[in-house]
Amino acid sequence: MTDLVLRNVHRRGRLVDVQVHGGVVEAFAEPGVLTGEAIDGHGGHLLPGLVDAHVHMQQWASNRRRISLGEAKSAAAAVELVRGSAEDWVFGANFVDGLWPDVPHKDLLEQAMPGRKAALFSADLHTLWLSPAALKELGVDHPTGVLVEAECMAVTAKLPAGDPDVWVLEAAEAAAARGVTGIRDYELTDTVADWTRRLGLGTPSVRVTCVIAKHLLDVAIDRGHRTGDVVPGTDGLLSVGPLKLFSDGSLNTRTALCHDPYEGDGHGVAVVPQEELVTLMRRAWAHGIVPAVHAIGDRANQIALDAFETVGCPGRIEHAQLVSEADLPRFAQLGVLASVQPAHAPDDRDVADRHWAGRTARAFPYASLLAAGATLEIGSDAPVAPLDPWDGIASAVTRTDDDRPAWHPEQRIALDVALAAACGGRTAVEVGDVADLLVAERDPAKNELRDMPVVLTMLGGRITHGGEQ
Repeated sequence: MTDLVLRNVHRRGRLVDVQVHGGVVEAFAEPGVLTGEAIDGHGGHLLPGLVDAHVHMQQWASNRRRISLGEAKSAAAAVELVRGSAEDWVFGANFVDGLWPDVPHKDLLEQAMPGRKAALFSADLHTLWLSPAALKELGVDHPTGVLVEAECMAVTAKLPAGDPDVWVLEAAEAAAARGVTGIRDYELTDTVADWTRRLGLGTPSVRVTCVIAKHLLDVAIDRGHRTGDVVPGTDGLLSVGPLKLFSDGSLNTRTALCHDPYEGDGHGVAVVPQEELVTLMRRAWAHGIVPAVHAIGDRANQIALDAFETVGCPGRIEHAQLVSEADLPRFAQLGVLASVQPAHAPDDRDVADRHWAGRTARAFPYASLLAAGATLEIGSDAPVAPLDPWDGIASAVTRTDDDRPAWHPEQRIALDVALAAACGGRTAVEVGDVADLLVAERDPAKNELRDMPVVLTMLGGRITHGGEQ
């Protein structure tokens, strides 16, 4: 591990040099005082490394190679975007059908691309749209080719994945270029085994918290894994995360479980019934594994909080997109962290205005959660949004990502709070800290956040991005 001096960086309004020894921040001094191998920070601003609290890393790595369908305003338009591909398997991503005038169907793909294998993912990853040839290849018989929730996730696991380990390591390098030093990987695979295997290919540019999928709970218990443990033999790069459970679906798929109905189409879907949720959480907690419950609709958040109260354990709620007023204080009361994705608020504002009409004052309610004493962590949910915490920070602070006024500006949060929530709770770089840090080219308090240039990223004293003189 290289010892070095990071020169010419701004910290708390002063220009300083930083001594890094043994992967730890050892000292700050006036410029020119410290000696040793030097890296120039070029007058940038020193911050703790960013931690993306919710990523689907293999899907994000694959998504970077898929045809973007985010601009498609209809199912027909989405088909037009992929029909010219010459690949054996045609992959598209990020369609949002909640406002489409037509509906996706396997026949639309067959008419435009006869006999071709096509797999198109919705932006929220809860819908997979397949062509007849793709369905046949996968051995799936389905009337529409549009798979949602459990069907979607089961079939996604069967799709050809290219060279996922190499792609994932490349995606980690791209994350480091945005100042990211840590991620929490929510892939529904054996993430500990996956990342341990990747260490044989190269040292990742980020630390990874390996989340436990529901179907692997017994495996994790048999291995003796406990949330927060460092995975042996990984030099501190891998640690064991929480158990991921689903309370409901998603807004765009209209499967988020809500107290109020969706225009006559029901209230959403309870993916894991409450009794089973409690049983799984209790078993996990008895073995030192903290639950993390996906909950988007207000009814799903209530069910998840009820389960935490019944079990009597701390944990996390992932997303917390629509929360009843009465449930806001329960996050702090029960020791349940709100893991949120602020980039989803501007992305989903139109869909929310349509499907959660009259309730959006408590949608993505970050200021309300903070006022009620909750702790927030910011993630991207990549590939639902890009793995770029600056995007999430900007959305949390502004509640918009285009030229429209802020959407429910009363739910904006302060920049310093958003930065801490995106840095794993760290508010500044201090002596004694592990040297997971970044140098931003500009002062975040005075400049545009979303396109913030990153001069340098360091992981345990190792340069993972920048460092050029």
